[in-house]
Amino acid sequence: MTSTHRATVAALAAVFLLQAVAAPNQRSKKKDPDFTQTLEVLPDPPLAIPAETARLGFLTAPLTAKGLLSQQTRDSLKALLAASRGAQFIKIRAFVAGTGDLRRVQAIVSEVFTERRLTLPVVSVVQVGALPMDGAQVQLEAVLQEKRPVNPHGLALISGQDSAGPEPVTVLVRQSVERLKQALTAASAAPDQMLRVGCFVTSLDGLATMRESVAQSFPKAQITIVQTQRLAERQVAECEGAARLTKAPASPVVLLNPEGLPASKNYSQLALVSAPRLIFAGDQLAFRYQESDARLAFQRLEKTMQAAGASLKNTVMLNIYPLSPQLAELVRKVRFEFLDQARPPASTMLPFEGLPSMDASFGLEAVAVAGPITSSVR
Repeated sequence: MTSTHRATVAALAAVFLLQAVAAPNQRSKKKDPDFTQTLEVLPDPPLAIPAETARLGFLTAPLTAKGLLSQQTRDSLKALLAASRGAQFIKIRAFVAGTGDLRRVQAIVSEVFTERRLTLPVVSVVQVGALPMDGAQVQLEAVLQEKRPVNPHGLALISGQDSAGPEPVTVLVRQSVERLKQALTAASAAPDQMLRVGCFVTSLDGLATMRESVAQSFPKAQITIVQTQRLAERQVAECEGAARLTKAPASPVVLLNPEGLPASKNYSQLALVSAPRLIFAGDQLAFRYQESDARLAFQRLEKTMQAAGASLKNTVMLNIYPLSPQLAELVRKVRFEFLDQARPPASTMLPFEGLPSMDASFGLEAVAVAGPITSSVR
């Protein structure tokens, strides 16, 4: 055998040896047919969560048009988390435009907060007709519990100030903002103490003018402007707010209806709150269209509040998201079976585009004082 033949035989033997050694490793890398991968089940956000009134703060995420709903939700959460500087998230409210699955928002919130080992906030998701940026699909707002007291005298929670008529929506927003100013004056708070303003409008025409009206009046407020429905039955602007009180109210809760603002037996224009703790509940959905269905939604919300140490009788702010004026009337028929009609809370209610379930007729979310309270109505 020549030296060339011996080299060839040796090379072949080395190849066979390497294959023999590698074969068990290759077999071990193959998927075991009996192995089943189990995906981690993400926790659901809590139904309600307590917070200290003196430490509450507010943030609104900047809008983005990059990607679709899932990416925009992640990017918005990233922006809120960066801006929060370690404060605890109590509540996230998401306004979603477009055809994306609204349920994805809650799932992504759970995923992001679980990955970061953060306490989950309550979550409310509402579909709107449009957002004030082309391509934007979600607007996130957050209620935070800051690391230190920032509202030593408490908060003013201000009902949506309804302004409707044939005028352009820019004019209606200006009228609504003026009523917010009147509410602040009644609370003995200055415009620069307004912490957040949410304006719900039926058209985004003249958006820059609307935003300017709010920003000039309340220079330190976090601002949200959304179009409630794609096609509304009437021209409406309704702006709600939350402000820092500069002096403590006479009792832990004072419900106000200032002169010059529309008076109603169904809600109060302001709730001045210095009670130590508030309970925030996420949106409770009603299904179908009978009074019994509406009653059931309030019953479920009452159970949620009771489990958290509160009651709907102690509600200081109630947001209601009906999908039509007719469904708003359904809410009006049953709500005082659960609320205290002698002490009606501040409230915002107007029709929205949709909710996270196809069968939903309206959504409810409440802020209530923990435990028994002393309140007065003026």
